[in-house]
Amino acid sequence: MTRSFLIAATAATFAVAGCTQPYNQGYNQGYNDTGSGKVSNTQAGAITGALLGGALGATSGGDERITKAAAGAIIGGLIGGAVGNQLDKQAQELRRDLDTNGVSVVRQGDRLVVTMPQDVLFATDSSAVRPDLQQDLYTLAGSLNRYPDTTVEVVGHTDSDGEAAYNQRLSEARARSVANILVSAGVPQARVISYGRGEEQPVASNYTPEGKAQNRRVEFIIRANR
Repeated sequence: MTRSFLIAATAATFAVAGCTQPYNQGYNQGYNDTGSGKVSNTQAGAITGALLGGALGATSGGDERITKAAAGAIIGGLIGGAVGNQLDKQAQELRRDLDTNGVSVVRQGDRLVVTMPQDVLFATDSSAVRPDLQQDLYTLAGSLNRYPDTTVEVVGHTDSDGEAAYNQRLSEARARSVANILVSAGVPQARVISYGRGEEQPVASNYTPEGKAQNRRVEFIIRANR
């Protein structure tokens, strides 16, 4: 019986995952709020949490495994739904408050990815954040402070111009500079991780000026603590 429950739960979990929106869509196409029949992020989190919680309860053993499975499903559903709801709410607020052109906020499963182009933060070949361009960082810090049960990874990216080693160092220095501003705005140091990816993870072609501009960016990966 336990084996069958696990197989069913696993299959259902993958089915739910197939109903959620891909990384490049989500709110940008309005699927999650229109009642179009697709599963919302919050609903998916609740369903997946319930299935996993039920599977955990079912594997507890003993004659009470069915009761434990039901309890696990309820607890898992509540946790998954709460995490999804919190991320959805934070994403909506960030889209409202980050009004600089080019800044994007995308929900990706159990995380939010906020992307800021280099041009709204740094001068060319500089890792010092321009004082007149720091407002969006303070806005983001305020959001992180309102949602303390999260961590944030600050990731620097460059285009492919110049030496790869130089680009790696530049991306790391820029990520540190941005992370330091978040910390100075009140976000606890323990919640902030910074690192650089250099030119390794382009999101567009490096053969056009427009593509290079998209690749020069800082990403903020906000994860809900479980």
